[in-house]
Amino acid sequence: MSMAKDRMGAVGAASMALLAALVAAPALLRAQTGAGGGITTALASQATAPNVAAATAPTGGKPVVVAGIVPDEATRAAVLTRLRALYGAERVVDRIEVDDVVAPPNWQSHVVNLLGDDLRQVSGGQLDVNGNVVRLQGEVANEAQRQQLASRMSTALNRTWTVHNGLRVGESKQAVLDQALANRTIEFQSGSANLTAQGIAVLEQMAAAMREIGSTRVRISGHTDNVGARAANVALSAARAETVRRYLQSTGIEAARMSVQGLGPDQPLADNNSAEGRARNRRIEFTVL
Repeated sequence: MSMAKDRMGAVGAASMALLAALVAAPALLRAQTGAGGGITTALASQATAPNVAAATAPTGGKPVVVAGIVPDEATRAAVLTRLRALYGAERVVDRIEVDDVVAPPNWQSHVVNLLGDDLRQVSGGQLDVNGNVVRLQGEVANEAQRQQLASRMSTALNRTWTVHNGLRVGESKQAVLDQALANRTIEFQSGSANLTAQGIAVLEQMAAAMREIGSTRVRISGHTDNVGARAANVALSAARAETVRRYLQSTGIEAARMSVQGLGPDQPLADNNSAEGRARNRRIEFTVL
């Protein structure tokens, strides 16, 4: 995606755009020229910026292209350092220019403070910073994330800045996983952590769902029935959860996105007094964190 540079006169305002793919969609961070300077971050696919853009991708290795006009080399270095910490140095492509442009006081530190880890929770959105006014749009998983993101930005800035929270709660990422699993059991060979062919087939569909929800972290929980010693069942459930994690990792899902736990027989869904109930209790669950 190309971004046209607009100086807006001989001396413009500091401007930078970061086109990045955060979570499931490409995201843009853009600093607009104009009174008082500005920066806009769009966390959306096909986002556009008048001057500068940095294109990043969700977990998966796509490049993060950073473009824009900044007032000095220190600002350029600070932004690049922060982005490389967020996405990995090998993924960040530097297209930032240094020029004689005007920036508001402490613009560098405020811009860097806005680039928090929690931006990865936003997809299909945009962060606009124009002068001392910040407008945040996009999609998050729940209301708590919507409020916390805007609150974090407000506290990261001084009292002369204003943050407008335009985030919306999108389709639940938990629902994506639940629909993919569809109340099915991931089967293992009896008494072991070895997957059956049916179990592998279900995990292939879960891998697709994991890719669909982007870089969201997920906890994989193993459960058993109550037949046998509790300690053995806890160990078995943990081993099965770990098998699932390793299989998903083999399909390209980043290991750091997944945590595992074994709960043994402690959280049954059904009555263990029937064969049907015990079969339901032997399960793997996926929980969005």
